[in-house]
This record gives sequence, C-alpha cells and structure tokens, in this order.
Amino acid sequence: MTEIDRKLSIAPMMDLTDRHDRFFLRCLSENVLLYSEMITCGAVIHGDRNYLLGFNAEEHPVALQLGGSNAEELAEAAKIAEDFGYDEINLNVGCPSDRVQSGRFGACLMAEPQLVAECVAAMCDAVSLPVTVKTRLGIDDLDNDDYLHTFVNEIAKAGCDTWVIHARKAWLQGLSPKENRDIPPLQYERVYFLKETFPHLHITLNGGVLNIDETLQHLECVDGVMIGREAYQNPYFLAEVDKRVFGVSSIQPSRTDIVHKMLQYIEEQLSLGAKLSHVTRHMLGLFNGMPGARRWRRHLSEHAIKPGAGPEVLLEALAQVESF
Repeated sequence: MTEIDRKLSIAPMMDLTDRHDRFFLRCLSENVLLYSEMITCGAVIHGDRNYLLGFNAEEHPVALQLGGSNAEELAEAAKIAEDFGYDEINLNVGCPSDRVQSGRFGACLMAEPQLVAECVAAMCDAVSLPVTVKTRLGIDDLDNDDYLHTFVNEIAKAGCDTWVIHARKAWLQGLSPKENRDIPPLQYERVYFLKETFPHLHITLNGGVLNIDETLQHLECVDGVMIGREAYQNPYFLAEVDKRVFGVSSIQPSRTDIVHKMLQYIEEQLSLGAKLSHVTRHMLGLFNGMPGARRWRRHLSEHAIKPGAGPEVLLEALAQVESF
C-alpha cells in the first residue's frame, strides 16, 4: 500500500477516469491521488475483474470508488480491491443519477446514515486499507449543518475518518446529474465549518475548484482539495502541483515530455488489444490554451479512431502543434 498525501486528488468521473486517463494524469504529477470511476460492488464480484480493476503500477497512489448499499457485498468487493493493490476504498454517497438511486446507492444514501455506517464498518473489518466516503452537503430537504454533522458523526464512529465533501447539496428529483454539478450553489463555508466541528477528521473539499491558487486558498481551511472536470479538460496545470501543492522539488515536465512519456504506454496497450482512441481521448485537452491546440484535438479525433492507428498519430499531432 502506497502512503497517501491527500492535499490534492482527482475526482472519480464516470466514463472518464479509467486506467488510461489515470496513467496520463500520473505523467503530469507523481503525488496527486487518483480515483477510479465508480464501480458497483456487484460488478466487482461478478464481472471481469481484470478489465474492471486492473491498473498500471505507476498509477499509485490510486483509490477505487465503490457503489452499493449491501454491507456484505461491499466488504467482499473491498477485499477483492485490496488484493488487486488499491491504496484506498471510497464509498460513493454523492452521485445523484436516477440509475444510481434505483440501485439504492449514491446520494440517496444520505437519508440512511445507519445503513452507510453498517457498510463502512463491514468494509473496515474486511480490509486494512483506508475506507473513505465521498458525499454531498445534503439532499432535498435534508440540507442543514445539524443533519450533515449528525450524518458524518454516525459514520465516523463506524471507522471512516476521511471524507470528501462535494460543497453542494443534491436534488434527487428534478435535476439531472449534470445540473446537480452546476445548479445547486457552492457553499464552501459549510465544508470549512464541518472541519472546524470535527478537527480530528480529514476533510477534502470538492466542487468548482479550477486551479492551484484556489486549491491553496482552500487548504488554509481544510485538509485536502479534489478537482474534477477542470483536471480533465485542462490537465496541464497538474504539472505544477508537485512543487506548489506538495512541496516537492522536481522538474516540471513540458507538454512535449508528456506526449513522449505516453508513447511507450500506448505501444504496450495496443499490444494488449486496446485501441489508440481509448488512450488519446483523454489527452485532447493537453494543449488547451496554446497555439495549435485545435489542430492537436482535430488530428487525434480524426485519426486515432482509424483501424490500425498507432503511436505515429500522436507524433503527427504533436508536429502540428510544434509548427506554430
């Protein structure tokens, strides 16, 4: 198990933070904590484990996010994940999608603190890894500090001392998952207050953070910051976080360095049956804000999907950027 410094992490994002994206992000920062997409405990137990859980050793520190509400199944899935070598198990108590609600997991579990506590206790008993929870400030009418603090306290007593708090409530009816990421207002001060109330807990703030400067401001009030969409759409800012956030003296890789780091990985993945576009789709934002960024995106989008496409496509796209 890798020692985890939680000052900055990348949020679990469905259909985005797969193993290829995580390897790419690791090329940018050696220290940021990476999360998998949410995987249901049923899929872990009954599905293709190597496909669902496999990852590259360079991804450490890396956490698996589980979805579920059956304590026994979550414990079994957590043990499987531990055997695969993950560094943390995170329980999703924050996703507001209809599909998640119908499966009785995600944000709807905020209404069932005793059940969440049972699930956390079962996982803590099953593994030696940290068991953490990602949740919201509240749901629907269960949206005040008294309820949030009671919820956190109940589950903390079951063994969870590390929390990721998305600084918005969630509306389970009437808003789509995308709308729930944008419409409910951000309330950072409530996350700060949670940390003040439970100073012994590790509190990571999530939601709306766009850059390192904002991260450092939040770190004055909480223990960690989690960044999601911005890290996917404009990933290169992560090249600065080892020095500025983690205080590690290191040479910042250039965008060209990152491309060349990815070439060997791409060759390995192609030999294992992956398609080039499975990897390069995560790299489209690497040159955002730079001259030639549009040509980079267009070349990868048009050519990486072609049968037999290989690493040369990446070099061709890079040449188009470097021609500016």
